Amino acid sequence: MSERHNTVFCSFDPKSPRISALDIHEWIFEQQHMPENVVTMVEIDGTRRQVYIKSTDFQYLQDLLRSTTGQSEYKHGNGEISQVKIEMAGMGTRRVRLANLSPETTDEAVSFRLLPIW
Repeated sequence: MSERHNTVFCSFDPKSPRISALDIHEWIFEQQHMPENVVTMVEIDGTRRQVYIKSTDFQYLQDLLRSTTGQSEYKHGNGEISQVKIEMAGMGTRRVRLANLSPETTDEAVSFRLLPIW
């Protein structure tokens, strides 16, 4: 297992219209006031309306959570406003599918091979 460090999790309203990657990046920099030098990675799960934002500065993320109290808004191009929940990302459980393994492959063998990338 690997743990997410210096990462916030933004959950957009699932009933909201789809948001493009460009619009999400603009929202991060213009509405959340996160400068480019603080953001190291943005991971977008469009189907689930979730965004992970990894930062170089843990204190900056804590200040963001404190200033927004874990809630923000996103204004769509049509004027509709969606609620966005912001929280620190935890480790969580991840499901991984491995294809084309023989039935004789043991769990220990798979764990041993995956250990370096976790």
